[in-house]
This record gives sequence, structure tokens and C-alpha cells, in this order.
Amino acid sequence: MAIKKQYLKSKPVCKVTFTVPAEEADKVAVVGDFNNWNPKGSTLKKLKNGTFKGTFELPKENTYEFRYLIDGSYTNDEEADRFQWNDYAGTENAVLEV
Repeated sequence: MAIKKQYLKSKPVCKVTFTVPAEEADKVAVVGDFNNWNPKGSTLKKLKNGTFKGTFELPKENTYEFRYLIDGSYTNDEEADRFQWNDYAGTENAVLEV
């Protein structure tokens, strides 16, 4: 898994690209604070090599909790900026700082 951040000079946003290697998966989405944990509209595109990839513009100077939803199962990105316990979910979420 990988997270790439590209800060734009023209707008107060950061283009964040999420890459998830999941050859066996049918569907991968990234859900978090930035989209109300709704996988609709945040599905990653499956590439020919079996990797899922997607880029989202997120407002800068914010912190977001997020997880990947891979075929209905939640998982964290080990390359996240940090991890934070979430009482509502009863687990740790990955945290993205932009």
C-alpha cells in the first residue's frame, strides 16, 4: 500500500493518491472523515497489474481518519502518517495528515 501527496500551489488542496495491491479483490474503496465513511464515489480503479489506485483532492492543513474497504472488509494502510483509536469503530484507524 502507498500514499502519495501532491500539494497544489494554485488551490488550498492536496492531491492524495492511494495505491492498494489487492490482486484477488473485486472492489476496493477508501473511506474516512473526508467522505463520511461512505464508499460510494470513493472506489479505487483496478489496474491491469492487480493494483487498485485512486486520487482525491483533500483540503490542506487537516487530519483525516481513514481505512480501506476491500471486498467488504476494513483494513488500515501501514504507511499512514499515524494511527488513532476510534471508540465508535472499536479499532484503530489510519490517519492522514495533509
